[in-house]
Amino acid sequence: MIFSRKTFLAAATTLTLALGACSKDGDGVLLFSVEDDIALGAQVAHETDSIYTAKGQLLQRNSANATAYAALDRIVNRVLDNGQLQHRTDFVWDVKIIKDDSTLNAFASPGGHIYVYSGLVKYLDHEDQLAGVLGHEIAHADRRHTSRQLQQQYGISVLLSLLVGDNPGQLTQIAAGLGQLKFSRDFEREADKYSVIYLNGTAYACDGAADFFIKTQASGQTSGTPEFLSTHPDPGGRVAAIQGEAATLGCANRTTADTDFTTLKRAL
Repeated sequence: MIFSRKTFLAAATTLTLALGACSKDGDGVLLFSVEDDIALGAQVAHETDSIYTAKGQLLQRNSANATAYAALDRIVNRVLDNGQLQHRTDFVWDVKIIKDDSTLNAFASPGGHIYVYSGLVKYLDHEDQLAGVLGHEIAHADRRHTSRQLQQQYGISVLLSLLVGDNPGQLTQIAAGLGQLKFSRDFEREADKYSVIYLNGTAYACDGAADFFIKTQASGQTSGTPEFLSTHPDPGGRVAAIQGEAATLGCANRTTADTDFTTLKRAL
């Protein structure tokens, strides 16, 4: 039987209401499949690329930026190859640089498309810190927090309408706002925890994300509310939680060379 788009979306809305009524926490039921994550992520990433390309801010993967991307890819792949990801082979896991030195941020779409602002890279001091922040964003995608948060904010019928090709204006809105998407406290805590778990499977000090928060506090950056902190709040409590998880795993006191990080910073 072939359903029309209208019938399909109406059925999806009915299912959303039925399952939502059974959910204890409101956003605990994820109606999207992994395949939907991949499809939505591809559309959102394509639109995100278009937005930042139009602004002249998306660094293309070409010969001019080959050194920067080679260094960044090596850092990202070390984090990805930690052995703990649920969707290491399902998602695309590509990474792109947004040239904006005034913004301290990174974000990930469903399906594993990662974006890093040049401002964040230039602000950090060590490769462990960048790896920790990347691990946090990878966790949001791998644990499918981004899909859950988008589902809660926009509703399943809107997201499904994008998958069947409707509502291009909504797709642009979602792509433009992805970097400002605010996650629940539970999602933030879990992403922090998995950042430590991921880095535990690497040579990096696994509390690198905590070092980023400590740096912003020490430099007074919290008063200016960097983009990452405005969308990932409560740095104080998170530092303690990250350090506690790192102490449990015994992976905090590692010394790693900043070779690729230094190369990346110089190339930017």
